[in-house]
Amino acid sequence: MFKTIQNQWFSNIRGDLLAGIVVALALIPEAIAFSIIAGVDPKIGLYASFCIAVIIAFTGGRPGMISAATGAMALLMVTLVRDHGLEYLLAATLLTGVLQIGAGYLKLGSLMRFVSRSVVTGFVNALAILIFMAQLPELTNVTWHVYAMTAAGLGIIYLFPYVPVIGKMLPSPLVCIISLTIVAIFWNIDIRTVGDMGQLPDTLPIFLWPDVPLNLETLAIIFPYSAGLAVVGLLESLMTATIVDDLTDTPSDKNRECKGQGIANIGAGLMGGMAGCAMIGQSVINVKSGGRTRLSTLTAGIFLMVLILVLDEWLKQIPMAALVAVMIMVSIGTFSWDSIRNLKKHPLSTNIVMVTTVVVVVATHNLAIGVGVGVLLAAMFFANKIGHFMSVTSTIDESGSERRYQVIGQVFFSSADKFIDSFDFKEALDKVIIDLTKAHFWDITAVGALDKVVLKFRREGAEVEVQGLNEASATIVDRFGVHDKPDAAERIMGGH
Repeated sequence: MFKTIQNQWFSNIRGDLLAGIVVALALIPEAIAFSIIAGVDPKIGLYASFCIAVIIAFTGGRPGMISAATGAMALLMVTLVRDHGLEYLLAATLLTGVLQIGAGYLKLGSLMRFVSRSVVTGFVNALAILIFMAQLPELTNVTWHVYAMTAAGLGIIYLFPYVPVIGKMLPSPLVCIISLTIVAIFWNIDIRTVGDMGQLPDTLPIFLWPDVPLNLETLAIIFPYSAGLAVVGLLESLMTATIVDDLTDTPSDKNRECKGQGIANIGAGLMGGMAGCAMIGQSVINVKSGGRTRLSTLTAGIFLMVLILVLDEWLKQIPMAALVAVMIMVSIGTFSWDSIRNLKKHPLSTNIVMVTTVVVVVATHNLAIGVGVGVLLAAMFFANKIGHFMSVTSTIDESGSERRYQVIGQVFFSSADKFIDSFDFKEALDKVIIDLTKAHFWDITAVGALDKVVLKFRREGAEVEVQGLNEASATIVDRFGVHDKPDAAERIMGGH
């Protein structure tokens, strides 16, 4: 117990504290921007980011991952806020949390094993592109100072680590933010700052029960939104957890993460915040800045409120160009450049899945749709590939009246037609033996194919013997097959 606490909280104190500060600085403009997208006051996003980050530090299943208000979730809230107002959004946030906790107890986090590596790569690349695209409004129709500051920020981020001694001690994104803020203040540069994004809150969040009627009508209004928020939130959180697993070479508990996200969203809803989930950009910033344990996530949440309430006057003067530089660094670091180099090496199906996932996510700005399309494509390619690993060979006895068919491989919906086409039903035979010792039947489509083969041979006057079924195949054939059930077989044959 003590060792677990030590590893998850206090094994990397300096790195976690510094990384948490960097993340907190990056969270502020993001939370404000996402609030504006959702159509709510900026403090709603800031309160949500504070509550979610603090709660998930204790309840989440992936140490070092950052959760807060996100753009993917904000996009789903627009219609609800416009048509019904903030109170219904808070109610929907609470229901979102309940649904996510339920998903955790149903162990839906385990479904991540069905998401192929090519889908994850496509998801990562799409998010990197979206993160970069989100910075473009800050780089269009602006003065040359913005470009100069952004370029200087990128220079500091990438070159500072090479400075002897202190280059390894301080996170370069933090140095970038502090340096550019000092320069902007000292030279009195007219440049867009965090303060221009919106009004910052001046008090801590307070307990707030949504002022909505507790009836079925309210449930009918919020449930579709809550279901969508729960799915997108879990999908983004679990995908981000997988990415952080790879970055840190450490495992995570996906089902605990589902429950943790639910608890965090309930906490946010009760404190006047909107629903959120894991953030790939901030999680990468955290890891790249040295954050590894739950302490970094807790620090990010607490320092976010400290910045807003205590250092707000200084905070408002941080140039947006500095944060844009940090987010561009995140975009570059997030994108899987190996996936471009490996396009020639990887199978065409893998490349199609990856590219399609990227295109759909970027086009729709909806992670759930993109990943869903990617998973569906990957499943289709897999089924098609496995379907080709099925063959049927045959031998005939010396008399020419008995033929033995040997089936090898997997018989299921994709290979069922190939299975049927492998038999010659017009050959005049007294007996047919179908040897399934090296075959496996997976679904009712495969069972139906076997029924069809047996009944066709019998119709031609041949005796048919099926042998060698393994236990699992025999179970599904016995349950759903009709070739060994005289009445059913007669009905089928009579129907032809």
